[in-house]
Amino acid sequence: MMQTETGQDLAKAAHWLKANQVVAIPTETVYGLAGNALSEKAVAAIYAAKQRPQFNPLILHVARIDDMRLYAQMDNVSRLLAEAFMPGPLTLLLPKRDLVPDITTAGSRKVALRMPRHPMAMALLEMLDFPLAAPSANPSGYISPTTAQHVWEGLHGIIPYILDGGPSQVGVESTICEYQDDKIILHRTGAITADMLEAVAHVEVIPLQQQNKLHAPGQMKSHYAPNTPLYRGDIPELLERFSGKNIGVISFQTVHEKPHTTAYCLSPAGDLAVAANALFAQLRKADQAGHEVLVTEWFPESGVGTAINDRLGRALAEHKQKA
Repeated sequence: MMQTETGQDLAKAAHWLKANQVVAIPTETVYGLAGNALSEKAVAAIYAAKQRPQFNPLILHVARIDDMRLYAQMDNVSRLLAEAFMPGPLTLLLPKRDLVPDITTAGSRKVALRMPRHPMAMALLEMLDFPLAAPSANPSGYISPTTAQHVWEGLHGIIPYILDGGPSQVGVESTICEYQDDKIILHRTGAITADMLEAVAHVEVIPLQQQNKLHAPGQMKSHYAPNTPLYRGDIPELLERFSGKNIGVISFQTVHEKPHTTAYCLSPAGDLAVAANALFAQLRKADQAGHEVLVTEWFPESGVGTAINDRLGRALAEHKQKA
């Protein structure tokens, strides 16, 4: 078993990355499991450490917007979006250049690129002469990590270093979009909303229709899932359905206090950004509390609430059973 160290040593993280090893890094969305995106060996190590299916592509992280042109063909609308929202929680899906190995994009001719808004991640990227492929730093399919401790729980003994940059500020993965045929296709929802994209690009934003082949990360039906079965619906009805069981209740604003239940209220003040920031940490806390069942509800479909509903939807027991 490999010894895993946690710290804030950028030089040490860079050393491991230059040696084709993988390390966990902080970003503003969630912690990423990073490796040299141009090295087939390093990318294979990412897939192996996460036990991630190799048909699920990875996102490249770069230090500067101009670096994106080295790895992808960039149209004017995508450039406009990059300048408006980067560094930040936006990923662009673009036609890839041959410099990017097929293993990084899972064989797709498109590559996902973003520029993270975290000072440690940005400083680390500036120290390297290659982009970082970095999916979430957790075993594939489990709840995404938003602290170094979360990473440790899932990957200690598997990776050499966890770069600790404190809790993630956004708390859900980046929005992924693609400009195609005079419209923006939304591949994954996040903190950058469809309305925000439309306001900058002045073109229609449409949700991705379900497809068999994955061109972008985060599209698997079962994802972000706790080990405890999670059900979504009207919470009072779900509490009645599972009456007598030890239940964890993950709610937006209302605290549900009933016998044999524990409340995990994401934002008593009703702030969706606060709820998104707390989502994965509270879901993980509930999963580790020994409940027999977890229940949740639909969040308001506005702003980042759309992303919260997406993540909870992929975490439901019904999808996990089919996966």
